[in-house]
Amino acid sequence: MSLLDRLNQDMKQAMRNKDKDRLTVIRMVKASMQNEAIKLNKSELSEDEELTILSRELKQRKDSLQEFKNADRSDLVDKLQAEIVIVNEYMPEQLSNEELLAIINHAIEETGASSKADMGKVMAAIMPKVKGKADGSLVNKLVQQQLS
Repeated sequence: MSLLDRLNQDMKQAMRNKDKDRLTVIRMVKASMQNEAIKLNKSELSEDEELTILSRELKQRKDSLQEFKNADRSDLVDKLQAEIVIVNEYMPEQLSNEELLAIINHAIEETGASSKADMGKVMAAIMPKVKGKADGSLVNKLVQQQLS
């Protein structure tokens, strides 16, 4: 089942359950997907493109969450945390730190990186492999640790 089909089913279920928060988040994700399809002039997005959109939605919410925490807006923090949980349901299973370190070490060997100056090469090799399965900032931090 494609992500769009799953979103449609979940949207119908949220309507039946009168779950307004879930319905709002699903509609926002669907709108982002439709906007991207229009922008790319496609009728259907690939799985990779869908994953990119989901990752972007999740990142936007996490960034906003941090801003609201800094502004001491607990009402908005709670709402965003609930949205993050809902968006996470559609993300693929996240890699563990051990799995991530194995991929990072392999990429370091592959690229012949030896210092932080080679970080760009290592990140370019890793990110396509872990897209949607790991947070980019975590990957960045772990790569820095390995290259130190």
